[in-house]
Amino acid sequence: MFNMDLRDENAAVSHTTLEMDSGEKRLNELGYKQELRREMTLFKTLAITFSSMAVFTGTPLYGPSLKYAGPASMIWGWVVTTFFTWFIGIAMAEICSSFPTTGSLYFWAAHLAGPKWGPFASWCCVWLEAIGLISGIGAQAYSGSQALQIIILLSTGTNKGGGYFASRSVFLCMYMCLTIIWAVLNTFALRVIAILDIISIWWQVIGGLVVIVMLPLVARPTQPVSYVFTHFETSPDSTGIASKPYAVILSVLLSNYCLYGYDTAAHLTEETKGADRTGPIAILSSIGIISVFGWAYNLALTFSIKVWFSELPFLFFLGFLGSITIKLIFQSVILLQDPNYLYDVNNETAGALVPAQIIYDAFHGRFQNSAGAVVFLCIIWGSFFFCGLSVTTSAARVVYALSRDRGIPFSQIWRKVHPKRKVPTNAVWLCAAISIILGLPILKLDVVFTAIISISTIGWVGSYAVPIFARLVMDEKNFKPGPFYLGRSSRPVCLVAFLWICYTCSAFLLPTLYPIQWRTFNYAPIALGIVLALVMLWWILDARKWFNGPVRNIDMQVQNGDRNAV
Repeated sequence: MFNMDLRDENAAVSHTTLEMDSGEKRLNELGYKQELRREMTLFKTLAITFSSMAVFTGTPLYGPSLKYAGPASMIWGWVVTTFFTWFIGIAMAEICSSFPTTGSLYFWAAHLAGPKWGPFASWCCVWLEAIGLISGIGAQAYSGSQALQIIILLSTGTNKGGGYFASRSVFLCMYMCLTIIWAVLNTFALRVIAILDIISIWWQVIGGLVVIVMLPLVARPTQPVSYVFTHFETSPDSTGIASKPYAVILSVLLSNYCLYGYDTAAHLTEETKGADRTGPIAILSSIGIISVFGWAYNLALTFSIKVWFSELPFLFFLGFLGSITIKLIFQSVILLQDPNYLYDVNNETAGALVPAQIIYDAFHGRFQNSAGAVVFLCIIWGSFFFCGLSVTTSAARVVYALSRDRGIPFSQIWRKVHPKRKVPTNAVWLCAAISIILGLPILKLDVVFTAIISISTIGWVGSYAVPIFARLVMDEKNFKPGPFYLGRSSRPVCLVAFLWICYTCSAFLLPTLYPIQWRTFNYAPIALGIVLALVMLWWILDARKWFNGPVRNIDMQVQNGDRNAV
């Protein structure tokens, strides 16, 4: 009796030992052994993914978008962009469910494109993704530095009151410091990043609600509904763009820039429990949250733009009328906007960040001080900080995955994982170093941010197109679905997603100001053209001979034999 119970207990222990997480099991089937620590929950994965997108990430682009075509195209452009973004997210969720690996996009491309085209598809995808993510670190560092620049300015007296406005060299130091801080934090155990990203999601949710709800309440009176949702106005004198369709396309760039980054959940699948299920959920949940919060934030800013009253014709009468009559007259007066003031280099924020001027006007108009504006800008700065931290995490994982498959020079260095912390430390610092180099032109050029966000968006979103197109054209019988499966809806979803990605990438290649001069030129096409030309030349001359895409590091037959032996 005792021996039988003991055998039963041993069998139960053996069965427990052989049990495997569904994500790890699928990873082994794909030819990879578990090397990274799998301790991330759905909430932690969602937190990091949400942080990579960020509620306030489009703040620097709000001003240009408003100037190009007015509030209506910007507000409704967000709705249109959100609609098509869901197609991309759903297509990626299906693929993520089938391929829960840290290499994510380029691994997907390799397997979906088949043995003939897989290596080339993988090569194109991974380099686009690496370019997008690494320049994405720079984009967040620039945004964070810009927000910090304005916080210091308002805290020391505003531009009109003798406040300190950081010079180019100081701005670059801010940029470099943020990048280095993110790299340092990413060298610690993943649980540190996970804790910070949990703080991030609450920071952005609570902080986002505070800004979205409180800003219009402070900014009294607010803009009328007709102005926010129907006012269309181009600015050919300041932008040089007279074409209305062209102006609308540039106005919608704000939405295109904000609504991506949800693939971060896929990069963390080798570190997430039940990744074949939690990965797709995190992708779609992040899109849903950011879609709502981002639109609400743009609405809050637009409603809060300072109202200018046409008072002069009524000044003679105001001294003879009671307060109630004055209020009635003011309500009947046509509201006039002076949008040029938001961009004026002589205003309180030096015309450097339009949302900051809107927030300042709201608090100064109500309380005659800028303390509330500084608090709100600190909330926005925190969003940039957490977003940059998460993007650094994702970029390092992509570089690690590419190095693991020997697809980058000196791969043996970049694929090393810290033995104790289980973090690809060398890959983290490589990404940080390249991001700092991207920021060096800040010392001389005004269009650095435009170039960085264009490169980031084209690379990052462009990398989505490769696996989605491969999924679109592949034979359905060769696809092994995961728990999240679209069935016959897959092809139309992938087609719409692919076409929208092509449009988005094309839009970010367009000149943003006319006439085209050295100080206004969008350098993204040239920068991307040179880098991608070198990558393709490397492929033709050398890489195609040895790069086979993802390299299996586990022998399933041996592993199965060992398990059976156990």
